[in-house]
Amino acid sequence: MPPFPRPEEPTVSLVKEPVDGSCPACSAAELRRYPVNSEGGWFQVVKCQNCLHSVSRERWNLFGSLQLLADTI
Repeated sequence: MPPFPRPEEPTVSLVKEPVDGSCPACSAAELRRYPVNSEGGWFQVVKCQNCLHSVSRERWNLFGSLQLLADTI
């Protein structure tokens, strides 16, 4: 058996955390928080799932969900 077996799930999925409030652009109550990787690095964003309006964007860890020991000091 190989040390790292193949994943059984056919796709990778991300759980988008619901956020209270409504979108300032379309008034939909479908705000979600999730990580995004862009040319500027990793960010935690809150976006409307109806119109994709960005409500907030905060810099996250250098390597996303992987946290360096130096970041905890």
